[in-house]
Amino acid sequence: MTSSPPTSPSSVHRGDPLVVLERVDKYYGDQHVLQAIDLRVDRGEVVIVIGPSGSGKSTLCRAINRLETIDGGQITIDGIPLPAEGRALAELRSDAGMVFQSFNLFAHKTILQNVTLAPRKVRRLPKAVAEERALQLLDRVGVASQAHKYPAQLSGGQQQRVAIARALAMEPKLMLFDEPTSALDPEMITEVLDVMVGLARDGMTMIVVTHEMGFARRAADHVVFMADGKIVEQAPPGEFFDAPKTDRAREFLSNLLTH
Repeated sequence: MTSSPPTSPSSVHRGDPLVVLERVDKYYGDQHVLQAIDLRVDRGEVVIVIGPSGSGKSTLCRAINRLETIDGGQITIDGIPLPAEGRALAELRSDAGMVFQSFNLFAHKTILQNVTLAPRKVRRLPKAVAEERALQLLDRVGVASQAHKYPAQLSGGQQQRVAIARALAMEPKLMLFDEPTSALDPEMITEVLDVMVGLARDGMTMIVVTHEMGFARRAADHVVFMADGKIVEQAPPGEFFDAPKTDRAREFLSNLLTH
């Protein structure tokens, strides 16, 4: 198997929906955490989800690959409704790479072993092919020199970049990021966001939950603002940040500027 060259944003066919949420509801007991969510993410699009804590952002992200079940509505990825369980769900999840707040690397495996594990076990790639691909990806995220070290020997920023490489190793159609920089020291945040900006430029479809407003301005095609379990406003970044339409969004942005 040969790795294909990165796709430039200009060559991506926009207007082709990859992820569609229709009237999605989610409850935790009596708490209605996702309320009739409608969202469309086109192939090659970068959607940044922002909003106050407790607004449902992370639940939305986790529902897209069924780490959280939903109580109503439908989610489709590449035209296929999200399966409830079984092999079909596992196959769909392999098309949606996910990067969490915590790096979730296997402490007892080297960086190279962490990145090659899923391609060898799930994709059944030969060891040599998986390792070649892994080294290319580790180089892409700037940590190829760390391949034979263990996670504890790396900084937080390096570990998160390894987590991104590990997700990319499955050659996903979609990347989901749930607050990928929130556990990092400030000086490490930029190195991770720079990798994500590179992915966006290469045409990777991405849904990113973040508090990094500078990154949202720089990388987003579309900003989704959530509050109280609802999508309150959606717009291109320039439009959203410069002229928000709703009082709730204006209040949110004003609070950011005064803290």
